[in-house]
Amino acid sequence: MEMANYLRVYFIMGSNNCEEDPLHVLEAALKGGITCFQFREKGKGAKIGGEKKNLAIEMQRLCKSYGVPFLVNDDVPLAIEIGADGIHVGQDDAPVATIKSQCPSDFVIGVSATNHNEAIQAVKDGADYIGVGPIFATNTKEDAKTPIGLNGITQIRNHVGDLPMVAIGGIKAEHVGQIVEAGADGVSVISAISQAESPEQASKEMRRLVNK
Repeated sequence: MEMANYLRVYFIMGSNNCEEDPLHVLEAALKGGITCFQFREKGKGAKIGGEKKNLAIEMQRLCKSYGVPFLVNDDVPLAIEIGADGIHVGQDDAPVATIKSQCPSDFVIGVSATNHNEAIQAVKDGADYIGVGPIFATNTKEDAKTPIGLNGITQIRNHVGDLPMVAIGGIKAEHVGQIVEAGADGVSVISAISQAESPEQASKEMRRLVNK
């Protein structure tokens, strides 16, 4: 599968993003058809050390059984240790060049970009894809930047050519069509799936709308 296809329904979650057992939520999302998963264990009440690693391994095992890429947010040593498929970093995390020097050559490296300058830099650095946003206001991330809106997606797309690009930030099912039309390859969500009454149905609906 090409990178752009992996980004179609990109689910991000840690144990503190859901009310139920995170493994149950992840499996439901996998059944519903998510195309990529990022383990993001950060913020209030997040697991650390051995607990974090054990949860990552369990989640990775689930993703493997569904043939879905498993990426780790920001924690390069953990990603390398458990043999994740890749890593996603923000602007304040380790630089792409540093990650490339430490990781296997087939490691996927994603970078967050909030404007076209950051996106252009990510291209120069050799990122495999970029996560652009926040598109809309979001409560999930405490340090979220100002929303860039649909125009922000189009502007970044015009600067990065065909580099795979996923949109993130406050995205709900009703936004999906507009986001893809604006130039993103897919949508990245946390609470729209993790807090849904049925994570499986929410994932199915997202997949249907992206493919439309």
